[in-house]
Amino acid sequence: MILRSGFRSLRSFSLVRVSTDTQETRRQHDALDPICITVFEEKVSGTLSVDKRPGLLRALGYLRPDDLLTVLEVDRLGRNLLEGLFVLNELFERGVGVKVLTGIAAGEHTERSLILDLALALAEDRRRDISRKTRNGLEAARRRGTTGGRPTVVDPDKRAAILARHTTGQSIREIARGVGISVGAVHRIITENRNQPPHTRQAHDNTGPNDTPTSDHPQPGTHNTGADTNRTTRPTL
Repeated sequence: MILRSGFRSLRSFSLVRVSTDTQETRRQHDALDPICITVFEEKVSGTLSVDKRPGLLRALGYLRPDDLLTVLEVDRLGRNLLEGLFVLNELFERGVGVKVLTGIAAGEHTERSLILDLALALAEDRRRDISRKTRNGLEAARRRGTTGGRPTVVDPDKRAAILARHTTGQSIREIARGVGISVGAVHRIITENRNQPPHTRQAHDNTGPNDTPTSDHPQPGTHNTGADTNRTTRPTL
């Protein structure tokens, strides 16, 4: 392992990574922007392979021997041990150094070391622990009769569009693609509407403007045969 206080290159780049679009990158930018000439950002999982990480690919396209790639924490390179080691090996084989600002691997590195391997292994273990606790929490919530996770937002217009499309015979997957929400959300809306009492269901007709609406009272010139005019047809999923 080689740790040095200064690196030969004057070209210092940095990589900012978060896993989802909803996560903030400000903390990483605050630490990296002042000390690097170019900051590459990506919002993808660190468990993905290099060829599926656009920010890292752009960085690799810029980096030259004796350059320095700086990250706030070593798990910005990869939350998966195997992928993190692959990224480190790729950088070191190109003669590119890695600088980590925080954590047990803080410092400048020019070759693979036990401390880097350990830092990546701990990052992967934390990710697994978070996933396990999330699954356990969701399972506990289901046992209590509640549903965990982020609720799907379906406004009245989307609900109306879902039910209207369903009455025309579109499949749930077709509706989901057309409206732009998940298959599960479409299925839930259709099921909820089907389970409502007939007089409270949201009606969506396929008739034209000249069709005669139904009524409980006989229209002039017609006879009430006593048939049940309030029968409803169960939609087919």
